[in-house]
Amino acid sequence: MIALLIAGGFSLVFTLLLTPLFGRLFKKLSWGQFIRDDGPESHHSKRGTPTMGGIVFIIGSILGYLVGHAVSGVPWTMVGVLVLAMMAGLGLVGFVDDFLKTRKQQSLGLGGWSKIAGIVLVTTVFAFLAIHPEFLDENRLTPASTFISGWRDIDWLNLFAFGPVVGMGLFILWVNLITVSASNGVNIADGLDGLASGASIFAFSAYIFIGFWQANQSCFNDQIDPVVLYKCYEVRDPLDLAVVAAAIAGSLVGFLWWNTSPAQIFMGDTGSLGLGGALAALAILTRTELLLILIGGLFLIVTGSVVVQRVYFKITKWTLGQGRRVFLMSPLHHHFELKGWAEVTVVVRFWLIAALFVAAGVGAFYLEWVSR
Repeated sequence: MIALLIAGGFSLVFTLLLTPLFGRLFKKLSWGQFIRDDGPESHHSKRGTPTMGGIVFIIGSILGYLVGHAVSGVPWTMVGVLVLAMMAGLGLVGFVDDFLKTRKQQSLGLGGWSKIAGIVLVTTVFAFLAIHPEFLDENRLTPASTFISGWRDIDWLNLFAFGPVVGMGLFILWVNLITVSASNGVNIADGLDGLASGASIFAFSAYIFIGFWQANQSCFNDQIDPVVLYKCYEVRDPLDLAVVAAAIAGSLVGFLWWNTSPAQIFMGDTGSLGLGGALAALAILTRTELLLILIGGLFLIVTGSVVVQRVYFKITKWTLGQGRRVFLMSPLHHHFELKGWAEVTVVVRFWLIAALFVAAGVGAFYLEWVSR
């Protein structure tokens, strides 16, 4: 518990105090945001705002985690390192993309498939390490599970049911599907000042609760009430997953102070891909993979709006000879901007939607335990 509080507190103070310094450094390096000409006109004034702010909260999260463990005297764990490695790895992919954008002064950095290839590479290494028998703990648990999980592992959905070779292939595909979806979801949501960072705070806060509750009700907790032992969770080091989530959430709170409207720094793909990777890793390691659909509900909605827009445009172009659109602009938050909503209004209302999804996800998680 002490490690959790220190990790969150340290990372918050780190980003709150140092984000403006990083912002000035990025400005000197000419790491300024490029704004598309076809976007909302109100966004044109944001051109040149320092980007790649994800560097700040990724560093803050890692330092917060390490300091939390150093001060509490509790050793760090493999699961904590895996989450932060996934975050840093996808953050590196995003950094390359951001750097190319600022260098070329255009909205396209890495090509779409190049970016996906980078995400897949990092995720495949994560998947391999998360399930490798070399990393079994004293309870014979690997960091991740071979089962697809909802609120916990689903007994009849064992990916290794077809043997270890096919099972490993299916597991890597499944982990990549989760990670690509989560990272792109956060990336698409990062279009208004503070939207992605604020919504992510809610999502990571959910994993603080989930990890803490799983630790309290762990099958390997000697102090668990025998009456509820049959409801226990077989999750590797869940309390440390809560510590990681607290470090990331704390770093985002400090960052949001400078990222909210009018933003003095943007997280860039460095931050959005890193956050998506961390969310995916937490869902996989807490064994709540399908629950991420609810916890990250806002990200699903904004991503869905892009898919609907593109599919409808192509269908109408093929059938009617002229492409039509469902929304004035996608993702969805830009549609409401063009409808006349102020940017702050859109952001706050989307935060409320994100909070409701997170509340539903945490409620469903707890309800499963109560009703079991």
